[in-house]
Amino acid sequence: MVADLAHSWLTRSAPVAAAQAAGRPLVALESTIIAHGMPYPENVRTAREVEALIRSLGAEPATIALIGGRIRIGLSDEELELLARSGGQAHKVSRRDLPAVLAGGGLGATTVAGTMICAALAGIEVFVTGGIGGVHRGAPESFDISADLQELAKTSVAVVCAGAKSILDIGLTLEYLETHGVPVLSCEQDNLAAFYTRDSGFRADFRLDEAAAQARFIRTKWDLGLAGGVVLSTPVPEAAAMPREEIDALTRQALAEAKAQGIAGKAVTPFLLARIKALTGGRSLATNIALVKHNAEVGARLALALAHAGRGAEAQ
Repeated sequence: MVADLAHSWLTRSAPVAAAQAAGRPLVALESTIIAHGMPYPENVRTAREVEALIRSLGAEPATIALIGGRIRIGLSDEELELLARSGGQAHKVSRRDLPAVLAGGGLGATTVAGTMICAALAGIEVFVTGGIGGVHRGAPESFDISADLQELAKTSVAVVCAGAKSILDIGLTLEYLETHGVPVLSCEQDNLAAFYTRDSGFRADFRLDEAAAQARFIRTKWDLGLAGGVVLSTPVPEAAAMPREEIDALTRQALAEAKAQGIAGKAVTPFLLARIKALTGGRSLATNIALVKHNAEVGARLALALAHAGRGAEAQ
């Protein structure tokens, strides 16, 4: 009954509904990256290019947002444009914000946590994002820990990302995930990626380079009744990566500025990303776009492999 009521809040786009009816795999995409993560017009151009890339690989993209009191699973070009031009005025929607924005009929851009919830409701197993949130630097004093981590602990969606955002305390983020039983997989390298940079310096739990192996791992976890997500980290392409020393120095500067200006909570990440973009003369935005597209390729292949693994299990 509860699940039926939750599903009543969903509106699937025609392409998403057709793909699900045909048994084609879907890949969920968040909308915070459009409304809050990138400036216009790079945001809408990137969103469209990522969707086209996923389609070219045989899966169907499902960008998720809250529009007019509905959870929209798959957006039209006009709806992507609406989010892209919102100038950050769209609500940033995580778990706690979903009821308020839906009940009020506002425009909402879903975070990693918010997108995971909506994707799970819609029956989508794979979600592609830029980088996950985590434990913020200085969290022992501020208690600033992203809701993404709790969502990964409870919601069974595979999250493909360029690791954790480099503005975070990555060591504590991994400790938190380990405590809550969230496996951290990596492909293409042994270590977790760090968003703008390829190597965080921290080893992932397991390295699985092939989509079929990733799918077997994820399907086995869920078949065992082990609820919760899986992180699949893949590094930004080497040609677009930024030096770790440079990003670390810029992050420290941006964090100091945020503290001086009293910026806290959900406003911290957009502020830091915008400041790093400004301090790098836009180079970080190019890196962000490159990593999102690469994540989309990995995510589409995983969605296809998971669909195949599911069919194989049913046939036995």
